[in-house]
Amino acid sequence: MIGDDQLTSAPWHKRYVATLVVTDSLAVFVGTMVAVILRFSSLDASVSSGAGRISYPAVALLVAPLWVATLALCGVYDDRRLGHGSEEYRAILNAAVHFLACVAILALVFKLSLARGLVAITLPLASVLSVAGHYAARRWLHGRRAEGGCMRRVLVVGSERQVADLVRHFRRSQHAGLGVVGACVPGLLEKIDVDGEPVPVVGGPDDVIDALALVGADTVAVADHETLANGALRRLGWQLEGTGTDLLVAPSVIDVAGPRIAIYPVAGLPLLHVEEPTMSGFNRLMKEAVDRVGAGVSLLVLSPFLLAVGLIVRVTSKGPAVFRQVRVGREGEHFTLYKFRTMRSTAEVERDALAGQNEHDGPLFKMRDDPRRTTVGRWLRRLSIDELPQLWNVFTGRMSIVGPRPPLPSEVDRYSDEVRRRLLVKPGLTGLWQVSGRSDLSWPEAVRLDLYYVENWSPALDMVIVGKTLTAVVRGRGAY
Repeated sequence: MIGDDQLTSAPWHKRYVATLVVTDSLAVFVGTMVAVILRFSSLDASVSSGAGRISYPAVALLVAPLWVATLALCGVYDDRRLGHGSEEYRAILNAAVHFLACVAILALVFKLSLARGLVAITLPLASVLSVAGHYAARRWLHGRRAEGGCMRRVLVVGSERQVADLVRHFRRSQHAGLGVVGACVPGLLEKIDVDGEPVPVVGGPDDVIDALALVGADTVAVADHETLANGALRRLGWQLEGTGTDLLVAPSVIDVAGPRIAIYPVAGLPLLHVEEPTMSGFNRLMKEAVDRVGAGVSLLVLSPFLLAVGLIVRVTSKGPAVFRQVRVGREGEHFTLYKFRTMRSTAEVERDALAGQNEHDGPLFKMRDDPRRTTVGRWLRRLSIDELPQLWNVFTGRMSIVGPRPPLPSEVDRYSDEVRRRLLVKPGLTGLWQVSGRSDLSWPEAVRLDLYYVENWSPALDMVIVGKTLTAVVRGRGAY
């Protein structure tokens, strides 16, 4: 468990938001000034209004508070979004659209003759600068949370098993900032052991309010609402009113993404509706088209580089430049996967002798210091360059740009029925497994990520994964 001295509460949040407000104000001011210079080649330009003329630097100072207010109204500074990447950026882009509408209305009301070219430059530039500022702040925040700082203090309520599951989920996503400081469970337990790290039990389900004061928590997370008596969850919400304590309720469908979940009132009762996974239809056709076109263009652009890498591999070690291996694709179909060779040509034969040194806990064979790797191969794996020939697999329709890791037939033979759901979509050149740690992931975690992707894939999720892939490649974590 994270130590009490490492967990902080509200003060850091206020300072963090204040920093973002300053950053966003500078973003729109700088964006406006750059637009003025590009549009008029001078900062002396001005805009006419019903009350006279206003210099553009003065306009920039006036729109800064409007930009910040629009961001605030669109929930950009909401604690539920801060530090959550795509949700935060999506809110900024949504705010940009509302900001444009506000500027248009103000220009009409105050008879401002704003240059349309100026607005066309300012808005995208301010949005990009704000996103960049929030990205830098998010990186800092995630770094602090990795050290145990800037965390919300969470009290988890529910049955022992459900509490343990939710604690594991919070620990896997420490960047979300939810640090568990205690639990309220039925029975007379003193602690709950979660993968070797104990969580102290500070009361039962009826002792939540007293337990909050005892551990200094600012958030209550209900892991299992059935543990609470009839109406207890509603009464708990009433008791927390005005205390500044957040109440979170974990649904039983914990691995189902938000876009698939909607709440519909039925006879006055709010019911959670879970949509079916979208594995067909227009989205799938779009995915196919983007895959084929993206892979084809990439192969054309990268062909000189690919030829150079192939030549280096061929010259520096015995064997072919490209390694071919049978993998399993969508619906269990076998195909030949292509990679730059990173090991000795006898690697497959030598594998049996190294079986006892496997460092992975699942059907995969992984060694951090695999003696079969060549010198060039180490660098190719470190930078994921060895994966680039798989663009041909994407272009020919065997793989997708984003998807689960392409498994070996021997691995598939050991799959349970649940894990076989990975085969419902095409394997990917990149995926959640790559941006989340690659070979450093345990087998259960790798399976969980692949199944999450299969159940929740969408064009938006693919875009997020592609965006995170570059960062993962630069870091090289888990690439061996």
